[in-house]
Amino acid sequence: MPAPHDQITEPTVPGVDPSAPARRRGLADGQAPVITVVAAGGALGAVARYGASRLWPTAAGAFPWTTLAVNAAGCAVIGAFMVVITEVWSAHRLVRPFFGTGVLGGFTTFSTYSVDIQQLVQSGHARTGLAYLAATPLAALAAVWLAAAATRRLIPWRTRRTK
Repeated sequence: MPAPHDQITEPTVPGVDPSAPARRRGLADGQAPVITVVAAGGALGAVARYGASRLWPTAAGAFPWTTLAVNAAGCAVIGAFMVVITEVWSAHRLVRPFFGTGVLGGFTTFSTYSVDIQQLVQSGHARTGLAYLAATPLAALAAVWLAAAATRRLIPWRTRRTK
């Protein structure tokens, strides 16, 4: 049996009673509205993405242009949106979770991108899959950067930082 000084103890935080149950953040802490708007926005974004895939379907083995375009467009919109809500407009606290996380998170799709690559490689179109693997993050990063930069230039009433 170990001696009392050999026992392992949990680290403590000053001012916190270690015997008190941990306080969990959640619905009781006012998160219900945020969860609700993210879910509603996500549903709208997913429906829009599904609509795009139905309007512009991709043939088996072909480059998934629709998913690439959806992801790049979503990234461009988030680039412009973030400039507007952080530098120009003081938005309501639920706007960002609704539109940024919900709508645009539901619209853009990393999961479809991943499945598209897997299907291309498994169907013998490895070169197309590799091209798509590289093109999507490049297009997404370029879209968010270009849209943010363009938005900053197009909004004349924005407070300009001086050097």
